[in-house]
Parts: sequence; C-alpha cells; structure tokens
Amino acid sequence: MKVNIRGPLGYVAAAAVFVALLVIARPVLYPSANPAQQSSNGAVATSGPLPVVPVVDLNLDRLRKAGGELPAAERDPFRFRPKPSPPAPRVQAPPPVFVPPVPTGPPLPPPIPLKYIGTLTVDGRLRASFSDARGNTFSAKEGDVLEGRYRLLRIGPDSVDVAYLDGSARQTIPMRGQ
Repeated sequence: MKVNIRGPLGYVAAAAVFVALLVIARPVLYPSANPAQQSSNGAVATSGPLPVVPVVDLNLDRLRKAGGELPAAERDPFRFRPKPSPPAPRVQAPPPVFVPPVPTGPPLPPPIPLKYIGTLTVDGRLRASFSDARGNTFSAKEGDVLEGRYRLLRIGPDSVDVAYLDGSARQTIPMRGQ
C-alpha cells in the first residue's frame, strides 16, 4: 500500500512530528532552562534580596477640603417626580393610493393557447407544427385555419404569428411555447 504524504493531512502530520521532537529535545539541548526554578519576573529573580523602603509620614490634613461643609445637593434620588408627558404624536399624511387606470374599449381576448413546436417541409412547402392544451399536435401552412378559431399569418425561423379569425387580436408565439 502506498501512502500519499503530499496532501494537507501530510503537512499537518509533519508539523506535529516536528513540534513533538522540539519538545522532547529541549531539555537535552538547553539543560539550564528549567521552568520550575525560573521566576515569572526575570528582574526580581536576578537582582537579589528586596531593598528596604522607609515609611514616609503622610500628611492627612492636606486631604481635607479648605471650604468646610459640602454644598447642599440639588438632586434627591429618593424624591419621586411625575413622569413628563409624552411628546405629541406626529401626524403623517396617508400614503397615496394607487388607482390603476381604467381600460378603455372592449376587453382583450384571451391569449392563444397554442405552442409552436417547430417547422417541417411537406411537398416543398413550409409547415409549422403546433401543440394545444389537450396534448394534440397538428401542422399548418401560412393562411390555414387552426382549430376553427385562429389563422396562421406568418411562419418565421423561431416564431409564428397567429391571429383570431375575426382579426381582433394578433399574437407572436416563440418556438419554445408561450
């Protein structure tokens, strides 16, 4: 079995082995570095005994205020006052109401529910293939009537133009459906 040590796990393992070797080899390489004998403050450990500092006489009279008594407090934390009245609420104007425009004229007919599948050539004439909502497929050439309600006006490379028989609405149907 071959072990790949060049991945991230190999680098981590190599670093752990290196640190372990340093910890083990430290007492051998530096025998004077014994943590039990060292002080946390290196200056105190090397300077010898502590010096004796004489006690100085404190002049406590200088701490007293020359003015005498303190002035009376203006604020009494134990005296209760009524809460101040809340500020008057701001009067905001209501947001403007959006009124959609009223359509003029007769309602638009519903969209044509045909899906344009693609084109095919029959007897040298270009025909378009369609699918309706029921899953039926059929083909038609320009000028033909589809499902008794629609007329195929134009066949393009990626879309067709279809209109209602009465000419009330015209719709372009892309090749990937409506």
